[in-house]
Amino acid sequence: MKGSRNIIVSLNISAEEYLRVYNGAARTVFAQSTDGRSVRFPANILQRFVTRDGIQGRFCIFFTDEGKFDRVERI
Repeated sequence: MKGSRNIIVSLNISAEEYLRVYNGAARTVFAQSTDGRSVRFPANILQRFVTRDGIQGRFCIFFTDEGKFDRVERI
């Protein structure tokens, strides 16, 4: 995608932690990217990756040139 920006994060979010999203207590994930930047993004973009163990793995989050969320992929 032309002009797409991305950031890579490694996540290890327990099922109990992610349950806070459904309960309304959490809306945002704070993480550190693999290049050391701090990043904050909506927790609901990870919903399709939730298992009974939570969310684990490396993810690439893509943003538009305007800085809006585009998509997320497990890598």
